[in-house]
Amino acid sequence: QVQPVESGGGSVQAGDSLSLSCTASGRTLMTYLMAWFRQAPGREREFVAAITWLSGKTYYADSVKGRFIITRDNAKNTVYLKMDTLKPEDTALYYCASGGNVHHMMEADKYPDWGQGTQVTVSS
Repeated sequence: QVQPVESGGGSVQAGDSLSLSCTASGRTLMTYLMAWFRQAPGREREFVAAITWLSGKTYYADSVKGRFIITRDNAKNTVYLKMDTLKPEDTALYYCASGGNVHHMMEADKYPDWGQGTQVTVSS
């Protein structure tokens, strides 16, 4: 089992940048895909971005493409999400998830391991 732990959330103004980190402990070598999801109050949890541990191939939701960048540091078992040009609609609880695969990467129920989430609030 992999236990992701997120950090780096906060409150910023629209147009600002913020970086999130997710450090995974446990059997990380067995995990093919790491992803970020977010959930705003009253809304479904939605896919944000994903990255493969081995090749570093990345995937993004259309809503964040060009503004967010996902990277990973295999030596540190850590995945990062750099968020630029933040908008008020990016406000949400951001979760790190592991154990997914590229065929179902946008489906939250296909990820067995989740962090507790870190809050990102963007004010206009």
